Amino acid sequence: MSNVSRRSVLVALGAAAIPPMVVAGARPAVAADDHFASNTALYADPSVVEGTDYARRFRRHAALDNDETLSSPYPDTAIIAPHGGGIETGTSELCLALAGYHPKDLTASGAVYDYWMFEGLRSSGNGELHVTSIHCDDPVALATVAGSRRTVSLHGCKASDAGLTDPEAVAVLVGGADTALKAALISAYRGIGVTAIDAATVSALDGDDPRNIVNRNLRGAGVQLELTTAMRTRMFGTNTRAGRKSTTLESFWSFVNATRQVLVA
Repeated sequence: MSNVSRRSVLVALGAAAIPPMVVAGARPAVAADDHFASNTALYADPSVVEGTDYARRFRRHAALDNDETLSSPYPDTAIIAPHGGGIETGTSELCLALAGYHPKDLTASGAVYDYWMFEGLRSSGNGELHVTSIHCDDPVALATVAGSRRTVSLHGCKASDAGLTDPEAVAVLVGGADTALKAALISAYRGIGVTAIDAATVSALDGDDPRNIVNRNLRGAGVQLELTTAMRTRMFGTNTRAGRKSTTLESFWSFVNATRQVLVA
């Protein structure tokens, strides 16, 4: 039997299915609120330094189809946080936990999934590092998503962005092109008392654009989760980059467990 990994086959197929981000030789238009036109443009800027201004973290799970020692099915799900760290606070920690890793020490528990995140590390001004999801072209991010059948992306939004009048509204908008997974997650969140809104009703946050990185997987459909500021703030005892990973509260784990129960179903 060939020793070719299923991962290499999936990545090859997924990469072939990814439409080009831009026409050759052209730069993508900068989104209205973005400073950089793409991750590539951000990485090329000499004034922005990896390890000082931003970081990238990821984990991909290699396995062989004929490996009979595997205790769980080969992970076919990817969790991403394109605006982690200080950009959309709390999304890094959620990304790790949804992927099966405790954000404090990366201890694995239960099913584990591939993950990728881009994180702002600045003490302030992290918003400048935001690259809109349709322009996310980090090669590891694209390959991670391309090798997955299901993809979930974590984002943060203001209540006003979600069309909510109460600035302290605690809610999650569930968007993306994977309608079946969307419906299952909305039901799961409502089942634990979380206000879950179908993002199809909020065009700016619907996440169904085929260029959105969350929809660039093997099926061309993922789910985008937009959590309001108040919802993310209430998930941590100490809402700082250093403090969040070790002060996750019950509301954090309730949301994580509800999501993971849908993913393993």
